[in-house]
Amino acid sequence: MRIFSKLMLAGAMTLAVSQAAEAETVKIGISKLFSQAAVPLAIERGYFKEQGLDVEMVFFDAAQPIAVAVASGDVDFGVAGMSAGFFSLASQGQLKLIGSSTRETKGFYSLIFLLSNKAAAAGLKTAKDLPGHDIAITQVGTSLHYSIGQVAERNGFTMSQVSVKPLQSNSNVISALTGGTVDAAVMPGSSVLPMLSKGDIKLLGWIGDLAPGSSGSSLFTSTKIANTKGEVVTRFMAGYRKGMRDFHDAFATPDDQRRNGPGADAVLKSVSAFTGVTVAELDKAVPYVDPDARLDPGDVARQIAWYKSQNLLKGDIKADTLIDNRYAMTKP
Repeated sequence: MRIFSKLMLAGAMTLAVSQAAEAETVKIGISKLFSQAAVPLAIERGYFKEQGLDVEMVFFDAAQPIAVAVASGDVDFGVAGMSAGFFSLASQGQLKLIGSSTRETKGFYSLIFLLSNKAAAAGLKTAKDLPGHDIAITQVGTSLHYSIGQVAERNGFTMSQVSVKPLQSNSNVISALTGGTVDAAVMPGSSVLPMLSKGDIKLLGWIGDLAPGSSGSSLFTSTKIANTKGEVVTRFMAGYRKGMRDFHDAFATPDDQRRNGPGADAVLKSVSAFTGVTVAELDKAVPYVDPDARLDPGDVARQIAWYKSQNLLKGDIKADTLIDNRYAMTKP
């Protein structure tokens, strides 16, 4: 019996080693943001390994380069805000949407609208005060740019009444904001929470409260991978959705109200290690994620229409042709 047990143990160890050796490596373009933490969470908890995948994160400082990297084949998947550049590449048949990452929802926080101390002291206090001011973002045609448009629409002013300043990276935006060379900025919230707490900058509002309903970021792959490596995409989605489910359940009730559940402390600790932001700060700015990574076709269509209205996107582009329903789940 002892010999049989040893043989069984040896067999199990051999199988485990064999499976690990055969794990297929895939790369995902990502930023070190709370809103994208389902990926490192799924890696840490072995959800991709269960699917025979070794997922390597490749870090970027803005959304647009991630779309380009996926289209070029430098990485296999990407998580980022949907930019005009993304939609342009997707309309050319190069990219496919396969899942959501975050959605701007009241009570949950992802993208943030900030003010410089100089502008706040001069009287810039609310979104209705923004006309006549400059607003920094990383790049024109990004989800940050789209968020400004949504805030403008809800507060009765046009994009021509503000000056949008593309500064190419989040670090440049932060420098301009703290230095007072721009009046306001829109950027991912988790990266600026420490400066906000120290009073280096001021909060105008969270996009989840100012313009709820829009997608914060999404998951996508190249059309080539979607068509030629369907089994890999399916396995990746299985691991990704488990990470999304853990993330959702840690911070939301079954009816999507904000609350910390039993798994919140562990998730916050993991995200703190990923982002470099303290647990206490992260707990103030939890984004909403759909537990099944469902996409909202209506919001995708609204984003396309807005980019077109700003002359940032041309051609006849339909949301339903960009969403790959072989892998994606969608909201009804």
